[in-house]
Amino acid sequence: MPKTTTSNSAPSTAPAHTLAPKTKKWRVVDYVTTAVLGIAVGLVFWVLALSWKILELAFQAFPPSIGLIAGLWVLAGPLAGAIIRKPGAALLCELIAAIVEAVLGSHFGAAVLLSGLVQGLGAELVFAAFGYKRFTLWITALAGMLAAAFMAVSENIMYNAEWQFGFQTVYAVCAIVSGLVISGIGAWYAHRAIARTGALSSFASGRLR
Repeated sequence: MPKTTTSNSAPSTAPAHTLAPKTKKWRVVDYVTTAVLGIAVGLVFWVLALSWKILELAFQAFPPSIGLIAGLWVLAGPLAGAIIRKPGAALLCELIAAIVEAVLGSHFGAAVLLSGLVQGLGAELVFAAFGYKRFTLWITALAGMLAAAFMAVSENIMYNAEWQFGFQTVYAVCAIVSGLVISGIGAWYAHRAIARTGALSSFASGRLR
């Protein structure tokens, strides 16, 4: 009687667009795409920095509420993580974006490099916690939230030290909510929109089915 073999590993039932690439090894296209994303988001950072005085005036009635737009500052990490899906992508992209902002000129000065490191690390830790194996909407949302939480702590130390603890707490909560919506959920749907154009056909994140 012929022997039958069984496999311990069942095929994944997860949607294809949420799965990791076959290898964690970086390719040239991964580096190029990460750089392009970092430069693009870095330009957004630079425009935000140029507009900062105006933005502060808009939130002057209750300064901690400016945290509601803080998610814009941590967009690079979750977006790159969702698209590239390789170890270090979120951290590298956020650093590139910070470097672009610093080179173009930011009134925050060289401190943006430290901010980029801290924020990128926050997003990177979430993807690492899942072993770089699954990339879903809610994992990306968690990356946005943790990146924003890291940002809130660092900015309360560097820029908001004169605020009372209550103000700092409100700022942190607003930042985390903003990170969830803008840099988490927003980054996920942005990556899906890019995928539909066919631009991500060489990435696991570009699988539409």
